[in-house]
Amino acid sequence: MAKSQPRRCCFCIVALVCTVAIICICIIFATRQRCAFTHAAVSADSLMCSDIGRDMLHEGGSAVDAAIAALLCTGLVNPQSMGLGGGSIFTIMDKTGNVKIISSRETVPKGVQADLLNKCPNKSSIVKGSEWIGVPGELRGYEAAHQLYGKLPWAKLFEPSIKLAREGFPMPAYLAYFLQDNIIKELMNGTELCELFYRDKTVLNPRDTLKFPQLAETMETIAKEGAGAFYTGKIAKDLIQDVQKRNGVLSLEDLSTFQVRVSDAWSVKIGEYSMHFPPPPAGGAVLGFILKLMHGFGLSPASNQGDQKTLTLHRFLEAVKFANGQKHNLKDPNFSTGDMKYIKDEKFIEHIRALITDNSTHDASYYNITPSVDHFGTTHVSVMAADGTAVSVTSTINQMFGSTVYSPKTGIILNNELADFCGRADSVKPGEQPPSSMAPTILQSQEKTLVIGGSGGSYITTAMALSIMNHLWFGMNLTESIAAKIVFVNASNNVQFENGYNEPDIAAMTKLGHTVNKSEFPFLNVVNGISKERQCISAVSDARKFGKSAGY
Repeated sequence: MAKSQPRRCCFCIVALVCTVAIICICIIFATRQRCAFTHAAVSADSLMCSDIGRDMLHEGGSAVDAAIAALLCTGLVNPQSMGLGGGSIFTIMDKTGNVKIISSRETVPKGVQADLLNKCPNKSSIVKGSEWIGVPGELRGYEAAHQLYGKLPWAKLFEPSIKLAREGFPMPAYLAYFLQDNIIKELMNGTELCELFYRDKTVLNPRDTLKFPQLAETMETIAKEGAGAFYTGKIAKDLIQDVQKRNGVLSLEDLSTFQVRVSDAWSVKIGEYSMHFPPPPAGGAVLGFILKLMHGFGLSPASNQGDQKTLTLHRFLEAVKFANGQKHNLKDPNFSTGDMKYIKDEKFIEHIRALITDNSTHDASYYNITPSVDHFGTTHVSVMAADGTAVSVTSTINQMFGSTVYSPKTGIILNNELADFCGRADSVKPGEQPPSSMAPTILQSQEKTLVIGGSGGSYITTAMALSIMNHLWFGMNLTESIAAKIVFVNASNNVQFENGYNEPDIAAMTKLGHTVNKSEFPFLNVVNGISKERQCISAVSDARKFGKSAGY
């Protein structure tokens, strides 16, 4: 009996060790299941582009390197949304937590038509034509970001996309879907874009191979010679010849004098989070306004359940209506005496919150909403690097296929960015940036970093606000937060719900007096985000655009 006692003790110790080991293994497994990645991640509009960004990180590249490489790829995969003929806004966080903005949004060319805004449509619609082309800033933005934060050689960032453009790749499902749409078919009819996306007068489908041979040559030249090749070299001359042949006013002087704007981010405190975003005329100020208004209602997971859910949704719609009333103040500060810093002021936020009534809504004048038109388009990339640096970047050629002006000599599709002035300005001046909903954002607390942004024009603000609220306050994981159906308040103050939204909630909003109607266009809201909590990284590319993230 005396000998069996030690044996039992040994057995108990072994059993205890095994149990502890099994528990540890289960915890590690559960953590790995919950954490998509533990080092770095990229969320772009497609898996192929997310993979390219991730590979740059693997090869020692910075968050900016990964973002640029992913954007170059996205210009091929979703050419209807962005490309070298557009502009972008980078929100960049360095190792110290300092956040900078690099804006290369398109500007008004010197030869702009004096009566251009008289040609604006009276309602939301696609605007095409060479007269709407803004000075493309995309590559100057990449150049500035790379000079400040890049690690890999400039040419390295172009290599994957040059290969894709030259050798071809399967027709992206999302692009194929849009090309089959009757509105897009009508838009492209008679344009040179048909050369890219049609074969024997038939639209390419996912079984076909998509190639951009001329764009491959352009990118190869830019990779070797730098961004200057686009703004002062042969590419510039070829591009301007093509644009002016199609009655555009863009000039070599416009390209050679384009300047990137580098500034500190605007920042606001929202509870435990510091929120960083681009200053006006970008849309971050409006997004921050909505979130500060909503945070004051003390939101929690309970706020999104039962009767509280109805009240929270109503308050959100009211907040968005007040935000729409502020959009007319989104102007280029270099060309306006107005200052939107008031929109961050706590007293102003409290004043507006007090105007939100819980049992009724009001007409447009109550929110200071002026007649306008809604806009749509754009793409977004979020990057979190292993060293903690991050990039949130939104890029655009504005509406679907921009101006629909294609430059055969360069392979570039030109933007229609000047259409963003429609309904928001009485005149335009050379060098002026148009107002925008683009809001590449980074939120930080002691425990979490959220790198997030959206595309879809006017849908950006509401889609981002809802995704952020879902994730930070309503207890949803990032996938659920972004996948949740959204609600949109259009420029006419009418409420529109994404297809599949909960019907009882829609009925409740109608009962409260909100004017609910169907959208003329499909909901084009897309949010791509990355959330990091300790060493756990969640990365989501919105499934609405068939996107998928990548990381390690």
